[in-house]
Formats: sequence, C-alpha cells, structure tokens
Amino acid sequence: MLDERDAAGPGRGRPPGFPDAAPPIRAAGGVVWRPADDPGPVEGPAAGSTDAAPRGGVLVCLVHRPRYGDWSLPKGKLEPGEHPLRAAVREVAEETDVRAVPQVRLPTVRYRSEGRPKVVDYWSMRAVGTGGFQPGTEVDDVRWLGVDEALRLVSYPHDAEVLAAYAALPTVTGTVALVRHAHAGKRATWSGPDTGRPLDAKGWAQAHTLAPLVALVRPARLLSASARRCVQTLDPAAALLDLPIEIDGDLDEPRPGQQPDECALAAAARLAALAATGEPVGVCSQGKVIPGALARLSGRPGDFTTPKGGGWLLAFAGDRLLAGDRL
Repeated sequence: MLDERDAAGPGRGRPPGFPDAAPPIRAAGGVVWRPADDPGPVEGPAAGSTDAAPRGGVLVCLVHRPRYGDWSLPKGKLEPGEHPLRAAVREVAEETDVRAVPQVRLPTVRYRSEGRPKVVDYWSMRAVGTGGFQPGTEVDDVRWLGVDEALRLVSYPHDAEVLAAYAALPTVTGTVALVRHAHAGKRATWSGPDTGRPLDAKGWAQAHTLAPLVALVRPARLLSASARRCVQTLDPAAALLDLPIEIDGDLDEPRPGQQPDECALAAAARLAALAATGEPVGVCSQGKVIPGALARLSGRPGDFTTPKGGGWLLAFAGDRLLAGDRL
C-alpha cells in the first residue's frame, strides 16, 4: 500500500519548537455500498466496473485518481462553513455520480498532506441512484467490489482501516434524522399556551440550517411533535423536499400528570417502528423527550442532551439502534 502522508512525517524538517500554526485541511467522504445481488439504480454501463461478490453480500465503491495513480475511498475538501456530513455526500456525488444516503460515522483519519495536517471524516452510505459515471480529470474510474477485493486494491492503509470498520458493522436497514426544535424565545415571555410558542429569528435561521441536513437522508416522511415550534422547525425541510409534515403525539413532551419515562418510552418505540419500515424519515421532537428516548434505544447510559436546533443521524438494523451521530 502507498502512504498518503507526507514522507517527512508529522513535524519533521521543522526547527525545534516551531509551532504547527497551519489550520488543518478538512475533508469528508464515504464508504458507499450497495447489495451485490440487487444493484438497482446504479447498474448499467455508465455505473463503473463491477467485480463479482458473494450473493447476499455487498459491493463498495473505490475511485481511481489519475493524478496520484491510486485507488481510494471517494472524498474531498469541505467548502467554507460546510457541515462535514453534507460535504461527504456532496463529494461522493461529485466523484462517483452516485446519490447516497449517509448512515454510520466511521473512523476519522488524520495525516499530513502538502505540509499541513489533514482531517477526513467518513460515513457509511447506501447508494440509491446515479446520474451515470463519466470519467474526468480528478477521477477516471469507479469500481464496485466486494469488501475483501476492495481491501486488496485500496492504496492507503488508512482507507483500509475505514473499510475494515465498515465491514464490521451489521447491515443498516433504517435511517432517521432526529432533530430538536429550534430556538423559540423564552417560555416566561410567551403569554399563550406553550404549544403555540413560535420560533424566533434565531430559531428560523437554525431551521434553515437543519433543512439540508435532514434532506441528506432522503426522507420519505417528515414527522413532528405537536408543538408549533417543532412543526416550524421542519417547515424549511418540508419545502425543500416537497413533503407534508405529519403530527405525531408520541413525540410530545410530558403533559401535566404524565411521567417523563412514559414519554421517552413512547418516543423510543415510535422511532424504532419508523426505522423498521426501511424508509428514511425526518423527525422533530423536544428536549425533554429526545435524551430519554435515545437512552432507551441505545440500552446504555450516555449524554444524549440535544441543544435547540441540534440533532442526530440514527442508523438502525430492523428496530435496533446501531449508531447515533450528532448533526
């Protein structure tokens, strides 16, 4: 295998005590996969070459870069202010012409490139469509390979490590983008029923930032708790995706006399049931619900506190939560 890191290695060739003041290069990419026995929308003469894989297995995507003469995972640099997850999906599409749904965060890779530190975030991604690959100056070939074959072909040890981490995962069957409602001012300054409290200017800005992240999972449905601020948080995503917003009381905060654990159990069951359908979904709930629901789904203690306008990318196998990554 090649070594994509600088030959000098970290810090070598610098005067003693010379600080590494250069900010890291940020990049993102993915291990893009599809079932070997169900190639679906990425099959065809323009989809890149395919090697045989065991029936029931998966094929993963590698790209060939003529500038470097290497085989690697698709990736690329973040644009200024771009979210790493959005960059990962964009770069995969630009390099492979494959539309993909992100699922599980994989190991982050760190090395030196062009004399600067470089940080690359990776996600596993399910291929769902393609415009048809056309060779270009940056990438001139795409191959779909079984994981073992990809591990033999890939040029860099750190790409092999990411591939191995993907190979250790169970198959993801459901994806949920779960967000907490955006900022809605202060409860004490709102004179009406709390369920009617709307987003403020900060909240609308957060909602518009969340919309393209929710859209990355290509949801078939959008569901919201009944509070106005939750519905409004999904409004920009609904407009972007041309989807209605469905109100679901199982996502609501506790009502007077209702126990928080009861709400957490209901929300966890609802999220698991949605994931088990196999259709990606976008969901907006509330701050007193999300931590308890995620704790129940994960089956372990942890910090699941979610800020207003924040969220999670959740990956399921059936109705079992495999992984959660903060958005």
